[in-house]
Amino acid sequence: VSNAGVGMAGPLECQSLAAMQSLMDTNFFGLVRLVKEVLPDMKRRRGGHIVVISSIMGLQGIVFNDIYSASKFAVEGFCESLVVQALRFNVAISLVEPGPVMTEFETKLYEEAERADYSRTDPETAEIFTKLYLRNSRDVFTSLGQTPEDIAEHTLRVIEAPRPPFRHQTNVAYTPMAALKHADPSGALITDAFYQLVFKYDAVLRFGLR
Repeated sequence: VSNAGVGMAGPLECQSLAAMQSLMDTNFFGLVRLVKEVLPDMKRRRGGHIVVISSIMGLQGIVFNDIYSASKFAVEGFCESLVVQALRFNVAISLVEPGPVMTEFETKLYEEAERADYSRTDPETAEIFTKLYLRNSRDVFTSLGQTPEDIAEHTLRVIEAPRPPFRHQTNVAYTPMAALKHADPSGALITDAFYQLVFKYDAVLRFGLR
């Protein structure tokens, strides 16, 4: 089970390349290093199961989570490319895709975001992040967040499944979001929907979450 992960949220201009590379090293290359270690032996004995804790943000990018989403997209692409070869050796790969999970991980992320220096971006972007994103994000976690125990139960079900699924989303509230993206290959539908929610109907969004 690959579960290592760090987060990053905020305006792109305010994040250093070193911090971005460090995040990718943990979230993506940490998984790659683990798979390189365990896969050869699994292939030799023609059996095994690699379970990867991914994220709904590996399927749909979320505003101000550019680098974190990129790392999870990399995880999804890596596993999607590897799964067919692995099946030839009777090795299963499963991606567990949670939405928001209520842990100290998120608490720390918010604390860092509130203390951060936004002077490297424009005032409008800084205001959108601090006044809109952080407030809405807290409502999302309060309303839709799962506990670590929930995710553990979902992961256990994936591990014990007679035929392990390749992808398993833990939060049904996010199923429509994934479906909306696949419904329109041009990307216009999901992009417009998110734009409307964030910039035009954010009060409705908060009311609905509460």
